[in-house]
Order: sequence, then C-alpha cells, then structure tokens
Amino acid sequence: MTLYEFNSLTLEEQQKVVWKNGTFLDHHITDKERCSCYAIDKFFVEVVYDGENNVITELRSFKTGVLLDKYSSNPLL
Repeated sequence: MTLYEFNSLTLEEQQKVVWKNGTFLDHHITDKERCSCYAIDKFFVEVVYDGENNVITELRSFKTGVLLDKYSSNPLL
C-alpha cells in the first residue's frame, strides 16, 4: 500500500489498516496529546489519542519530517 492509497481511505478503513498491517514503533506523550507511531510499508502513521476520553482523534500519515523526528532516540538539536 502506498501513502497516497492510505490517505484516500476513510478514517475507519485507515484504522483497520493500521491495526492489521502496522508495526508498532514507539509512543510519544505530551501534556496535550498521546501518540503512537506505526510503520506500514514505506510510510508511517501516527495515531493520536484523547487520553481523557480514551478515543482516537486523528491519524497522521507521513514519510519523513518533524512528525518522525520526535520518535528518534537521538533527536537533532
């Protein structure tokens, strides 16, 4: 699956793909949000959670960039 194909899916379809085909990489937790990063083929998906209500609020798909940087064990300063 390509990033373009993933982005053309509905939110529910995207969630099914993440749970079925995604490989969990890491969590990132701040005061404002809780995120989990998954790898799918040649792109990544960040699952954003509302911790208070225990629901997924957003899926962010990307290949590189700032969204990926926060999961690096050696972030660039």
